Amino acid sequence: MNRDAVEWRGYIPAVTTPFDKDGNLDNAKLCELTEWLVAEGMHGLVVAGTTGEWCTLRGDERVLLLKAVSEAAQGAIPLIAGCSAFTAEEVAANAELAAQYGFSGVLVTPPPYITLSEREIFSFYAEVNALIALPMCVYNWPPGTNYDMPLSLLKALAELDKVVAIKNSTGNFKHFLDVFFALKNEVRVFGAPMNDIGASLVIHHDADGLMGAGGVLGKDQPDFFNLLWRGELEDALRLGAKDRRIMTDWFNADYTAKFGSAPAIFKEALNIQGLPGGYPRKPVLPLEQEDREIIRQSLIDLGKC
Repeated sequence: MNRDAVEWRGYIPAVTTPFDKDGNLDNAKLCELTEWLVAEGMHGLVVAGTTGEWCTLRGDERVLLLKAVSEAAQGAIPLIAGCSAFTAEEVAANAELAAQYGFSGVLVTPPPYITLSEREIFSFYAEVNALIALPMCVYNWPPGTNYDMPLSLLKALAELDKVVAIKNSTGNFKHFLDVFFALKNEVRVFGAPMNDIGASLVIHHDADGLMGAGGVLGKDQPDFFNLLWRGELEDALRLGAKDRRIMTDWFNADYTAKFGSAPAIFKEALNIQGLPGGYPRKPVLPLEQEDREIIRQSLIDLGKC
């Protein structure tokens, strides 16, 4: 496989997993949210990723989640399953479920909590690569793994036959650019920001797009890329500024939350707009009232509520 084995591009949000007040998976809200995201023109969805609170999902819930999203999306857009786990065998089991329910690929971080060496991380991905059938997106997520994968490691991982993409969520933009220009012809590199620089990467260097978090601004986020592909730069940047506003208001430069936790932030943003965000699941807690007001004000200023 290589980058041409998949048709992933544009805005592919890592979406939230709705739970009810008691912490149960809310299937009705999950289906409603999926249908809304598809209708808003997302170019794909990442399910059970960091924003989807994958660490809290039981095995039976993962089955229900993947099945419900697959049925609600009805094959309209590519679906990527977050399959991260502590062992390659667990990742492979998650990937097998994703294949069973028609997902087009998997997203995998290095094992969290343990800070592995470059050699250990490569060995982990090589083992996953040998065990799975679906295309894989390597997820560089320093806040969750305590390791910002260097270009040398990402180059080696890009040579694994199942690796077709990299979600490079580093807070070091120079590092992102180094990886992008070194590997863009071999794998799809996601992380282009919705600003002038990101627009230039799309227009002049065929950047694939962004696996953003939540899709909470609806069609404005995928339309940033749609407009760029049509050559409408000014209108694209106008929409991109909305995404940059929420990222600046709610998140730090390294993509950690300024308050609360990312899943709680995006769920609150959906709920404020009357959309099916639901509740986060412990240990993630609902936001404090003062933090809810920060989100509400951002959305008011952007004309979203």
